[in-house]
Amino acid sequence: MKPGMVPPPLGEESQTVVLPPGWQSYLSPQGRRYYVNTATNVNGYHVAGTPAHPPETAHMSVRKSTGDSQNLGSSSPSKKQSKENTITINCVTFPHPDTMLEQQLLKPTEWSYCDYFWADKKDPQGNGTVAGFELLLQKQLKGKQMQKEMSEFIRERIKIEEEYAKNLAKLSQNSLAAQEEGSLGEAWAQVKKSLADEAEVHLKFSAKLHSEVEKPLMNFRENFKKDMKKCDHHIADLRKQLVSRYAAVEKARKALTERQRDLEMKTQQLEIKLSNKTEEDIKKARRKSTQAGDDLMRCVDLYNQAQSKWFEEMVTTTLELERLEVERVEMIRQHLCQYTQLRHETDMFNQSTVEPVDQLLRKVDPAKDRELWVREHKTGNIRPVDMEI
Repeated sequence: MKPGMVPPPLGEESQTVVLPPGWQSYLSPQGRRYYVNTATNVNGYHVAGTPAHPPETAHMSVRKSTGDSQNLGSSSPSKKQSKENTITINCVTFPHPDTMLEQQLLKPTEWSYCDYFWADKKDPQGNGTVAGFELLLQKQLKGKQMQKEMSEFIRERIKIEEEYAKNLAKLSQNSLAAQEEGSLGEAWAQVKKSLADEAEVHLKFSAKLHSEVEKPLMNFRENFKKDMKKCDHHIADLRKQLVSRYAAVEKARKALTERQRDLEMKTQQLEIKLSNKTEEDIKKARRKSTQAGDDLMRCVDLYNQAQSKWFEEMVTTTLELERLEVERVEMIRQHLCQYTQLRHETDMFNQSTVEPVDQLLRKVDPAKDRELWVREHKTGNIRPVDMEI
């Protein structure tokens, strides 16, 4: 539910609008055409009576606050809404539940942040509420934490690789079965050498994991928390201003009620007893009542300006948070793909270290080995015969 959203004015809907790349069109709480450049997050309005297209950046009225009154009251009868059509929750004015069906999503079918986080949500850990924007910030910070934990996970993987490589290199220097001879001895020596080669492969794998996966995950958006804090303060300040303006409206409304009651009382006194003093009192009461009405309309106008400004910044900022989340997910996906690619390459290199072993094992020839050994160690080829009597 969005604050004070209204359907597009009759006539604008029927216009065929071709937007430049990167521009999207929405409606402000006052029902005016509202443009956002999704690449630069610049926004601006379409002014009635001008062509319905986003202005060029150089001529754009950026985040323009207007005096259009709406929601709580208005100096313009054409834009006045009755209390039956609106409801105020935590100082934000929303359409009445009976009229909610008239609202249009800013980005239909996309489940966009800019459509679903206008209201506050009950805090499950307390009796208070959490602003919808605060939930989006919490998700962003949680995403940053998940990214950090993934980096730490890869670091543990690197440690395993380094330890494994160290053990392989140590084992390759072991002297066990070093005296094996012949073609089998050559194959055995190659087995031990392959361990040293494999150790080198795993060391390179761990080094690439550090530079191409762990480090990018850890360093991505180093100042992200600080940036999110600034963003939080900016939206929070706008919300505080909205609360202050709402309090001013309620105070002005109460003052008007008192002035009207005073005027009514003095009018009744005039009917009972006619006097110049009573007539003068009525004139003063009428002036005060008129002034109180003007004050209320001014306060309502300031409130609606504050809400409009908050609305604009909420749209722009939530779209930016949405873009940042897509960017974060895509970044992690790419680096995890890099991890799997490095893993496949490691398997391939490991396979190459045992290929020489396979070649020598296929050449193992027990008969040839026996011949070579006999030639080297023979003691004589004269066989014993039977003893004669």
